[in-house]
Amino acid sequence: MNENQVFKYGIDHLTVDLALKIANKKINGILVEEVEKKIIKSYQAIEKIVHGEKLVYSVNTGIGSLCRERISKEETRKLSKNLLKSHSVGVGNVIDKKIAKLMLITKVHTLCFGYSGVSLEVIKRIMWHIENDVIPSVPKQGSVGASGDLAPLAHLFLPLIGLGSVSDNGEDYIETKEILNKYGLKSIELQAKEGLALINGTQFMEAFSIIIAEKFKNCLDHADLIGALTLEGYLGSTQPFNEDLIKLRPHPGAIKVAKNFRLLLKDSDIVESHKNCTRVQDPYSIRCIPQVHGAARDALKHFIEILERELNSVTDNPIIFDENTALSGGNFHGEPIALPLDYIGLAASELGNISDRRTYLLLEGKWDLPMYLIEHSGFNTGFMIAQYTTASLVSENKTYCFPASADSIPTSMGQEDHVSMGSISARKTLRIIKNLEKILAIELICACQALDFRRPLKTTPSLEKVHKYVRKSIPHLNQDVLLSNLIENAIDLIRSNELLGLINLN
Repeated sequence: MNENQVFKYGIDHLTVDLALKIANKKINGILVEEVEKKIIKSYQAIEKIVHGEKLVYSVNTGIGSLCRERISKEETRKLSKNLLKSHSVGVGNVIDKKIAKLMLITKVHTLCFGYSGVSLEVIKRIMWHIENDVIPSVPKQGSVGASGDLAPLAHLFLPLIGLGSVSDNGEDYIETKEILNKYGLKSIELQAKEGLALINGTQFMEAFSIIIAEKFKNCLDHADLIGALTLEGYLGSTQPFNEDLIKLRPHPGAIKVAKNFRLLLKDSDIVESHKNCTRVQDPYSIRCIPQVHGAARDALKHFIEILERELNSVTDNPIIFDENTALSGGNFHGEPIALPLDYIGLAASELGNISDRRTYLLLEGKWDLPMYLIEHSGFNTGFMIAQYTTASLVSENKTYCFPASADSIPTSMGQEDHVSMGSISARKTLRIIKNLEKILAIELICACQALDFRRPLKTTPSLEKVHKYVRKSIPHLNQDVLLSNLIENAIDLIRSNELLGLINLN
């Protein structure tokens, strides 16, 4: 960790990059005195409300449709503990530990704005979990993405009261009590409102969205790189990437993609070898790369703008301004993030769709390429069935494209009568992107195989470096072999970012 780099919770602007750096221990999140004072002031306001006569939702009332039920002073603490227990109703497999850690990070940041009424003790304990990589287990399913991600957040914070299970530095999950004993810690006795403050919020959606943004950006850059390799193998035209042409329809994403291709293909011997050929234009999956890849880039830019606004928001309810002003509202509702999550899923699906079409072009046996990119096809099947896999993944992704945010089911006796289902948007969009990585990996293998058939001509120095690097783990195929291992190697290459380190896309 860089000791000189810190992130000040509740003051600094949290970004996707900074959240990932905190999660990866590249920078440290800290509390400063100014923030501690705000936290204490908000907590003291709750104490005054508890001892007053004014009804404030979730402080001295029940929650949801029970909001008209007054809670005695003695019961306010028990309510907080009860909320964590009763709302821990998640089902299914647990989420990735990194996502759970990002949930902790994003929750600390929003609590540190000082409008939630939680104690300094609670925030410091959550920070302890972050700093020591003691990560709670959180089931994937159970949130409707409206009154906050209630179930996932309840599971996330069960360890505060000594319940649930945690992973200590990546190890298997064990009961929280064992970890508390190991570190000499005691469970926390939650005070009034703290239970609801912990489970109200969009941190499940936010954490998934951070990973989605990171992975999709990586896919977009690889799609341009792999698309350029495919273009070279297919003897495609560079005209669609002409700067003057693209500027006539000046979408920023398209401009960026076209620039990437001009950089990747500049001074290519292969491009020069067929510049005077009689082919007028290429199929859309090559000719329209700037428009399709570019639209996906614009979607990601919009998504990150909304996500980072969300990361720096207060998504609690009620909001505690002072002991006299506690406002109930809907800042917890997931709609602002649910809609763009569905949009990103559609963009990622489309990126996979066009990649599959380019793979198909390479297998057709046109422009002096052998059928299925293999010598002696017929005796050899080559990459025929690899494209079946991309077709399957593309079709699977299409089934995930129905927007979860289009649905709503009333909950809590109709008190919470419109919900976002944004948690479902987040989970299915991440599945789409993971499938996209596999689709791009197969195109990468086929593009490099096609490039081999253009020898002795060479492509550009940067693409030659990429091709050479791929060949370290994925050989040229002269006959049929077991392909699944090679596909896994290609997936690993894409997820590792190693190929992008060989080129400069700015």
